Amino acid sequence: MLPNHAPLMVAEQFGTLATLYGPRIDLGVGRAPGTDMATARALRRILSQADTFPDDVVELISYLAPLSAGQRIKAIPGAGTKVPIWMLGSSLFGAQLAAQLGLPYAFASHFAPDALDDAIHVYRTRFEPGQEDSSRFMLAVNLFAADTEHEAFRLRTSMQQAFINLRKGSPGPLPSPVDDFGTIANEQEIAMVNNALRITAIGGRDQVARQVEALLNRYRPDEVIFSSGIHDHRARLRSFEIGAEVMSRLATAA
Repeated sequence: MLPNHAPLMVAEQFGTLATLYGPRIDLGVGRAPGTDMATARALRRILSQADTFPDDVVELISYLAPLSAGQRIKAIPGAGTKVPIWMLGSSLFGAQLAAQLGLPYAFASHFAPDALDDAIHVYRTRFEPGQEDSSRFMLAVNLFAADTEHEAFRLRTSMQQAFINLRKGSPGPLPSPVDDFGTIANEQEIAMVNNALRITAIGGRDQVARQVEALLNRYRPDEVIFSSGIHDHRARLRSFEIGAEVMSRLATAA
């Protein structure tokens, strides 16, 4: 969330990670502060009315590039690491900026899918070579995978509860799952949360495979990132294991 951090500090932090771990590191940058104004002030960031995000991204890119002659401000470490920068977004703004700067683009389709189709179209049709020679799009998918369909739908109720709590202005830890979501949420809340979380693969291995394959065929992403908002850590790991198996199977078939 770049509004909360000075570009030079981000470059040095991720430059340190890249120095330690090499090409394993990617850097995702988002435009939203992701917090309230009181927290923003506690972070010692002065948020003006002007939107400096595009300039901040360009500045960040320059710090991670090789040093140029006479360059006064240097990211140490960071300069020359060329850490891959991904633009994060849930609207057309990020799609346009990613296309203009030639950056890969990850869309927050796992919780804000309404502008997904338009954002992909804008990004791919307006892309100009930069960090990447051609467009590179990442699709975010909620994954609630388990050994049985019943268990997968039960696990999903944690994320459904958390999303409703967030919309009500009461964020907090991920709630425990419940057997019947309809007993704690009304019809309007259920419709709202299911619409927001509709880019989802849920069920057992075969069900998840069919759903993921349909998403791949529709959106043609270059990469997929799974988000499993599951309360129990072992169940979350199992969800990712099934997701990895599914992706491996689909890659082999392709």
